[in-house]
Amino acid sequence: MIESIGIPLWLSLKVAGLATILSFLIGVVLAWIFAVFPNKLTRFLSLVIMLPLVLPPTVLGFYLLILLGEGSWIGKVIETIFGSTVLFTWQAAVIAASIASLPLIVRPIQTAFESIDPYVLEAAQLDGANRWQIFFGIMIPLSYKGIVGGVILGFARAMGEFGATLMVAGNIPGKTQTLSIAIYDAVQANRMMEANMMVVVLSLTTIGILLVTTKFLKQ
Repeated sequence: MIESIGIPLWLSLKVAGLATILSFLIGVVLAWIFAVFPNKLTRFLSLVIMLPLVLPPTVLGFYLLILLGEGSWIGKVIETIFGSTVLFTWQAAVIAASIASLPLIVRPIQTAFESIDPYVLEAAQLDGANRWQIFFGIMIPLSYKGIVGGVILGFARAMGEFGATLMVAGNIPGKTQTLSIAIYDAVQANRMMEANMMVVVLSLTTIGILLVTTKFLKQ
């Protein structure tokens, strides 16, 4: 039972960790664009980024299946570069988890950026600071709580991702079977004790991360 839980747990941590890094790198740039350049286009894109929160996971997974499949230009580019499709691999699970967690990373960071006193940014600009200096020297330090909060929420969401991951990565034990999918698999096979153990492990891991983060943010 330890092995049946340990391998999916390690895969979940790896997928969630890489997905969080990927979605953070994309999300912090998007949050900056949405906060600094408010217009009709960025507002529309901000709404599009929020779609994974309202779309059913299977619908999101279906879109990704089509987007990453061999019939799409993205799928063809990936196959040309890497020699095989990304579908039904752990890399596909990373992509699914990063898309699902992206809104939870973008929104808190965007809110933190927008809460910065504009006079502070104007003063820095008058002192000769360029946009990169303002971004890294002022906006990031003043928004660290929102950034940390967004990253943790994104990681927790990535840890629990199920529907989209199942659609694009499948349920391959030892390769793409994350802990969430392993729980589903155990319930389907009526292995309820094993499912209970996995639920407890996943719940304690996620709750522990949230508690540590909350304590950190209060400091």
